[in-house]
Amino acid sequence: MLNSLFGLLSRDIGIDLGTANTLVLVRGKGIVINEPSVVAVNYKTKRVLAVGREAKRMLGRTPSNIVAVRPLKDGVISDFDITERMLRYFIERVHEQVTIIPRPRIVIGIPSGVTEVERRAVYDAAMSAGAREVWLIDEPTAAAIGAGLPITEPQGCMIVDIGGGTTEVAVISLGGVVANRSIRIAGDEMDQDIVTHMRQHHNLAIGERMAEEIKIAVGSAISKDCGVRAVVRGRSLKYGLPEEIMVSSEEIADAISGSVNAIVEAVIDTIDETPPELVADLMARGITVAGGGGLLRNLDELLREHTHISVHIPEDSLGCVVRGAGKVLNDLDVLRRVAIDPRNGRAGRR
Repeated sequence: MLNSLFGLLSRDIGIDLGTANTLVLVRGKGIVINEPSVVAVNYKTKRVLAVGREAKRMLGRTPSNIVAVRPLKDGVISDFDITERMLRYFIERVHEQVTIIPRPRIVIGIPSGVTEVERRAVYDAAMSAGAREVWLIDEPTAAAIGAGLPITEPQGCMIVDIGGGTTEVAVISLGGVVANRSIRIAGDEMDQDIVTHMRQHHNLAIGERMAEEIKIAVGSAISKDCGVRAVVRGRSLKYGLPEEIMVSSEEIADAISGSVNAIVEAVIDTIDETPPELVADLMARGITVAGGGGLLRNLDELLREHTHISVHIPEDSLGCVVRGAGKVLNDLDVLRRVAIDPRNGRAGRR
């Protein structure tokens, strides 16, 4: 009886558990949470001080006893306990007006290249955080569904999902993945490229937050002067004092070119493995690019140049994975066909 009551009270949830950001969608309400995947912890008292946006503001600015951590690295859990507490916090926020926190059913998007052990870690963390039922779905499949691609039809759809920790490339037809690549190079790697570039070429030490801000402000996939400039602030490695310099989009494009080229190569390799009939479909339908990394300036132009296929970026590219998880929640038949039960490593079959 109590379990039935919890089922009625609970709100089915779709989660994009990303390296950089976690998005939460409640069935019937849409996306209700979009927060950085950061947790601030007092390691003396083991107490969580902040989660999400508030915790991210603490990155690099905390005393020795407080650490702001990102519990996911390259799309997988690197700190199980902190991930569980972050998920619990988000679940409680979704049910904050309910006196007794029920146990919701959850669909979570995960990278397609993770191991069985990494899959199980996500499942266990969600169950420990209070879920009554957990389904996992590969991020490229979820992103394709969220972008409105007809993945169950007998024609090829190509999705490129560029997140913080991983880039997922997949060609999908009849509800299954025909060819795919999953590489652990994405937005975070570009940020690190910028940090390294500033150190090597300007003797300037900057943090990851500043690197991310520069990437968003002037980052470009193509090395050409767009007339866009930004100020970079950091510490001079030569004098040990604060310093600021001006950088152009052309310079930042050169700095991140290694990571961008790796993403382009993953797309080309996936197309190379795709059957000719489906390649013809891709030429007609185009490539869909999702994820926050897909918003990098001129990335669509670079992909178009190298693949000779048109490239489309959805209006809400950042929310494609979580919206796909939400659509799957609404259709149990699709859920059982495309979602993965981590206890047996296969789709559906419960």
